[in-house]
Amino acid sequence: MDENFFVSRIMIWIPLVFSLTVHEWAHAASAALLGDRTAEQQGRLTLNPLPHLDPVGTVLLPLIGVPFGWAKPVPVNPARFRRGVNMRTGLVLTAAAGPASNVVLAFVSSLALAMLYTRAPHLLATAGPVLQMMVFLNVLLAVFNMLPIPPLDGSRVADGLMPNAWRPAWDAFARLGPVVLAGVILAPLLFGFSLFSWPLALTQKWIYLLAGWLAA
Repeated sequence: MDENFFVSRIMIWIPLVFSLTVHEWAHAASAALLGDRTAEQQGRLTLNPLPHLDPVGTVLLPLIGVPFGWAKPVPVNPARFRRGVNMRTGLVLTAAAGPASNVVLAFVSSLALAMLYTRAPHLLATAGPVLQMMVFLNVLLAVFNMLPIPPLDGSRVADGLMPNAWRPAWDAFARLGPVVLAGVILAPLLFGFSLFSWPLALTQKWIYLLAGWLAA
């Protein structure tokens, strides 16, 4: 293995670990704001990546070159939400907080990249690739996690917003969630296309456009 192999792995791994850490911290922080301090009591309300690491999703896959991963899920107990917080609403908010944090990270990274282009182009060779990777990884994490497929965050948002009339069909679909998710993940390998490639490209495009407009 040459030096470029290790450099490319680290360029994925460090931004991914940071992005996953912020994602899980956002879940824990939103739950704490709503009155549920379960995650905080378990040491998960932190930006220290160590409590969030998953041996496979945060370490093994990224280090072998997979530009994706996951961290240990943050526990949320809706029964501990403070009085006045509807459980379903609270679960929607805590679930959406993770992907929302990735959108914020993608936008901040894109804005920093746009500012380098206009104000410090001499730094692009060193900082540019890292910022581009941050944008890509965070858009990927946000879009993927918001797919309404159990056990992703998007499924908890969908569950909280699901009309009662649709719930039997939703519950039947939810039981097949792991199978559907596996199909979505394997589709690019088996069939050469991804079901979420267009929302990924569209989201990334608009983040770059907005950041470029603000930095101009």
